[in-house]
Amino acid sequence: MVNQAKRATDGSRPGRPADQPEETVRRPHLLRFGRRDRPRRLLFINQYYWPDHASTAQHLADLTEALAADGHECHVLCGQGTYRPGAARPPRQEVRNGVHVHRVPATSLGRGNTYVRMIDYLSFYARAFLLAMMLPRFDAVVTLTTPPIIGLVGTILRRLKGSRHVYWSMDLHPDASLALGRMSRSNPVVASFAWLSDFVYRQADKVVVLGPYMADRITAKGARPDRVTQVAVWSRRDEVYPLPREGHPLRASLGLSDKFVAMYSGNLGLAHSFDEFLDAARRLRDREDIVFLFVGGGPRLEEVRTAKEREGLDNVRLLDYFPREQLHISLSMADAHLISMRREMTGIVVPGKLYGVMASGRPAVFVGPEHCESADTIRHADCGLTVRLGDVDGLVDALSRLASDSALAQQMGARGRAAFLAGYEKTSCCAHWNTLIGDLLPVPPTVSTTRAIGPRVGVTSS
Repeated sequence: MVNQAKRATDGSRPGRPADQPEETVRRPHLLRFGRRDRPRRLLFINQYYWPDHASTAQHLADLTEALAADGHECHVLCGQGTYRPGAARPPRQEVRNGVHVHRVPATSLGRGNTYVRMIDYLSFYARAFLLAMMLPRFDAVVTLTTPPIIGLVGTILRRLKGSRHVYWSMDLHPDASLALGRMSRSNPVVASFAWLSDFVYRQADKVVVLGPYMADRITAKGARPDRVTQVAVWSRRDEVYPLPREGHPLRASLGLSDKFVAMYSGNLGLAHSFDEFLDAARRLRDREDIVFLFVGGGPRLEEVRTAKEREGLDNVRLLDYFPREQLHISLSMADAHLISMRREMTGIVVPGKLYGVMASGRPAVFVGPEHCESADTIRHADCGLTVRLGDVDGLVDALSRLASDSALAQQMGARGRAAFLAGYEKTSCCAHWNTLIGDLLPVPPTVSTTRAIGPRVGVTSS
């Protein structure tokens, strides 16, 4: 069954020049306090940061650089290992676009299985904790959720050094593993892990979540509702924007100029459902005009590759990740974007790829729960179609409909771009963060002395 919602009341024509108005977002930090006030000193802790291509790395770089530009003193504590094995290791310390980056050595064995990932997590956790304890006090510590329960470092710094703790919940652990059946709550170690995770949420001064369903899960853990704030992840208008289908450089070079391209872009992870996509590819294998293009990697990539090779699915194509600076070319190569999520992951993860899809001016086809952040956003903006899990007929109908009605696809894409600019663009989301920091630390002292942290190695910019 395919669901299509009411049309959004405001729309805009896709295209970079027409929909990038002058900057209008206020900067609360600079407006609220005089420039003689000491900037707030903020520490962000996450395993991944620039130049890694992981979603948390990209969003953290966007946020810290925006806050640094607004006058905050931002430090990032991350791993020197990389999200992708074999990639060159960045320097231990550097200042990039105003952000002080402290990297600790950690293993980078990849994401092949749970044990390998746990080794990577633990190696980062131990070294990050030691360095965090050695660094001077920060006004606030913001922890993400990679690795799981890294927020405990924020809880400890809150108790020992008096820093405020903001827990940026990108996903929930061990909730994800429990929902996927990879852990059992009857295991005393897992039960202790779950209790500790819930404790960190309850102790945080602020918990930033990605949507209302995630907020419900976290308040059910005992977090105070008044401490839970929703800020969506974002994309950037100057980074992802529509390109015309005709004359598209990648479509021509890949032999897709005359094809309807249904693209899945990003991590092929365990939280997503791919059976519907593969079944739809099987049913549409005789339609030479429709191609299923998977761009990225992840634990389920081999499953897609095996189905393609074993069954001779020539309408399925695979490509590696594109560099971030080429996202506008990559995402606009699609005629429609495929997104999926397993039902049990509702409120545990929020597929951030939807906002890049909306930014690219292309319609989304979501296979997942009828009610979750992604489905609600698509229906509210009328920027795509939603299909129930297991409904292969509905998915085939949705793709066939968009392939035969280019005007409908273009209209949905335009409405998605308009909704993206209104609520899911980097500038407005980072401004929301700026307000959150200002409310959390309302009266910074006026002492002007600032301690240097770590050696200044090289200052880079991009």
